[in-house]
Amino acid sequence: MAKTVITAAMTGAVTPAGFNIPETPEQIAEQVYECWKLGASVVHLHMRDADGAGVMDPVKFYETVKHIRAKKDCDVIVNCTSSGDNRVSDDSPYGNACRLLHHQTVPGIEMGTFDASSFNWGIPGGVFHNSPNFLTTAGKMYQERGIKPEFEIFDFGALRAVGIYCKKEIVKAPLHFQFCLGVVGGMDATPKSLQTLINEMHDLQADGLLPKECTWSAFGIGKGHLPVMFSALANGGHIRVGMEDNVVYGVGQDGKKIMATNMMLVERAANAIKAFGNEIATPAEARELLGLKPLDHDAVVTALDKVTVEYLEGEKEKLHALGTTYTVAKGMGAK
Repeated sequence: MAKTVITAAMTGAVTPAGFNIPETPEQIAEQVYECWKLGASVVHLHMRDADGAGVMDPVKFYETVKHIRAKKDCDVIVNCTSSGDNRVSDDSPYGNACRLLHHQTVPGIEMGTFDASSFNWGIPGGVFHNSPNFLTTAGKMYQERGIKPEFEIFDFGALRAVGIYCKKEIVKAPLHFQFCLGVVGGMDATPKSLQTLINEMHDLQADGLLPKECTWSAFGIGKGHLPVMFSALANGGHIRVGMEDNVVYGVGQDGKKIMATNMMLVERAANAIKAFGNEIATPAEARELLGLKPLDHDAVVTALDKVTVEYLEGEKEKLHALGTTYTVAKGMGAK
């Protein structure tokens, strides 16, 4: 029986404060635990600052991972973003370094996003920069740290770009794609868009421009989340749900919106997998499917215990020598 991996995207950087998103490391870790119990084998993590804005703060990533691993029975896969704050998505030396600092300093991160293209977030959302310089640095650092890239694909041209990074050995197979549908600057959150990406992936593989060893997952933003989820299941893919992507669970008989929680969305995804006739992949099974090493929980806890907040604050302070305009722009998701 086929195994399907559920990724839970807990918080995001854009979902406005006021919805049922966890914001503090403690809140995020607690919901991670609840989602894991319901069937999520991967959790995708963003952090928020005191104002509710997305922030790339290694201290907050560290505290969240440490809280997650404090639950000895929880073997969920930890996947951390390499984006999530428009104040550092400017391809500046400071911004690029800030986006990767937590991956370089926080033990226990198993996966990291690799957004394979740049695009406009919409109006007035600004530009989401992912330059070749940044991606080359990220790919090489992930290899050094044993972190598996999750290739976030917003448009089909990015698939070919990943193939080039793979050919240059900046990243290595097996590859895992996350098809991200519904962002204004990318493809629509529809089954048609998903099918286009799947077809393009297969064509590139047939032409030798992508390796054969590829897995993929998909999600749709907003009202597209259910059509994309069911289409992913029908096409043999894995699925992502969570408050980063969708805040509405459905509409009640009275016509009023039913607001979602991460747990509600994971539970529905788990039920959909079982109704389709698949089995929900455990974290151990997901690690095998994705080519990750088995979790050594004790080793991760030991490594986390050796890191201090003072050390992380010092690493953050070093980045200021690169120059920054961090406070100029308003953060995404702020209250």
